[in-house]
Amino acid sequence: MELSGAEIVCESLLKEGVDIIFGLPGGAVLPLYGALSKYPQLRHVLVRHEQAAVMAADGYARSSGKVGVCVATSGPGATNLVTGIASAMMDSVPIVAITGQVPRAAIGKDSFQEIDISGITLPITKHNFLVMEVEDVAHAIKEAFHIARTGRPGPVLVDLPKDVLLDLKTEFIWPDLPNLPGYNPPGDAPIEQVAQAAKLINQSERPIILAGHGVLISHAYDQLIELVEKAQVPVITTLLGISSLPTDHELNMGMPGMHGMAYNNLAINEADLLIALGMRFDDRITGRLRDFAPNAKVVHVDVDASEVNKNVKATAPVVGDLKHVLNQLLPLVEPNVHIDWHRRLDELKSQHPSLNIRETEELLPQYVLNRLSEVTHGDCIVVTGVGQHQMWAAQHCKFNSPNTLITSGGLGTMGFEVPAALGAKMGCPDKTVWAVAGDGGFQMTMCDLATAVENNIDVKFAILNNGNLGMVHQWQDLFYDKDYFATEYSGNPDFVKLAAAYGIPGLRVTKPSEVADVIQQAMETSGPVVIDFVVKGNENVYPFIPAGESVNEMLEEQPTTGGVA
Repeated sequence: MELSGAEIVCESLLKEGVDIIFGLPGGAVLPLYGALSKYPQLRHVLVRHEQAAVMAADGYARSSGKVGVCVATSGPGATNLVTGIASAMMDSVPIVAITGQVPRAAIGKDSFQEIDISGITLPITKHNFLVMEVEDVAHAIKEAFHIARTGRPGPVLVDLPKDVLLDLKTEFIWPDLPNLPGYNPPGDAPIEQVAQAAKLINQSERPIILAGHGVLISHAYDQLIELVEKAQVPVITTLLGISSLPTDHELNMGMPGMHGMAYNNLAINEADLLIALGMRFDDRITGRLRDFAPNAKVVHVDVDASEVNKNVKATAPVVGDLKHVLNQLLPLVEPNVHIDWHRRLDELKSQHPSLNIRETEELLPQYVLNRLSEVTHGDCIVVTGVGQHQMWAAQHCKFNSPNTLITSGGLGTMGFEVPAALGAKMGCPDKTVWAVAGDGGFQMTMCDLATAVENNIDVKFAILNNGNLGMVHQWQDLFYDKDYFATEYSGNPDFVKLAAAYGIPGLRVTKPSEVADVIQQAMETSGPVVIDFVVKGNENVYPFIPAGESVNEMLEEQPTTGGVA
């Protein structure tokens, strides 16, 4: 079967099980779009900005467990993917980004819309390809998907010159296996590493599991629950580890770190063993490293050897696929109860409740998210942007199924919520999807409401409208002598009228008594809905450990005065 390069791309995508592509056409990639029109099995979702294409692919990948695919043209189309690719890299999300490139003869000559996207994305992709021969297209696609989904997942970019996509007919041969002799992601860990970890767990009196995104990536939910219940070890989940253990599980203590529960940070300080599963000890969890978990030995399990000992020294480093490692570990771990430790944790919870919502007639953003979780019974996917609303969602929403919190954790990308929610809904069409946004982040990608309408993507958008850039405003409040320069909005649109302009129902909430009814109304409405929750404008997120500080400097509630950093 002789095909053009563009047709080989389409055939290769079908071989990889792709059903949805997010993209926006342009000159260098038009040959691929000409081929896509002949492949109805590949549904193309036309976004309004290339950034939305890669972020939608991200949300799709996280919710479906498949590799997300996005397409952009050369030059500005490709560079508009960069932020979303970086976000996927930081959060270990499998994405294949396909970009058009100027014809081979024009490469290196500053041609119109030429950019070295391979060079630009080298630090933010797991791997990338510049395919210079049509005979190599199928192999590049095969290898890109294999690299993206295996080991520690991540984004892979495939750059295709326009003339490689055009009518350079060649025989389509789909390779049985990728040709990557130097790429061997680990499965089982060395047994001596696993035995050392088991010994520390069995000897521990005050253990804590830190469950990270790796639990979700490796589909190790059942193994985690078995370990937790066998050894009665309390679990603290990282931001990206949320939903790796049901929120309602009696041993799930919630989130630690900068905006984690105060009792969790104090518990880490008292623990004698941290069992870190698929997490990377980033600064938002550890704070000042020299003061982090001063009494604890560390078991660190990760598929990526470069993460082990990078930030926190491991007493027992274990390198392997987390699901494999837990299957190795479980027979070696002895049943336990840790009664005294659980009593101490109950004391900490009682003394430092952390998540109480004060009673007031003002509409508090954390109250909105608490009610959202109650109305949905935690049976939905919540996709957030970045900032205060992200932290309140992590604190106050329940997540009882895997992969039901989708957020930009490592890069912290504002505007992520709108396109990622569209991708998440297309990846899990049977799940209710809520995009939780701040008014600042929402305005970064709200143009893709048009994509929701055009494709009838049933996402509910909850805007926590506080009239400012909430998290930056909070830092100014606490550390910059309340100098609110460039963080307060006076030109926000009327979000209800904006929704109407897109043909979407728009609702506004200004009182606590209205919240539950409006959420229920949105859920009973077919298709996308926008809700403008006009919340208190100067509410801060607590608990709060200031950046670079330790649990000893934790602020558990609103201080009476701010200070200058």
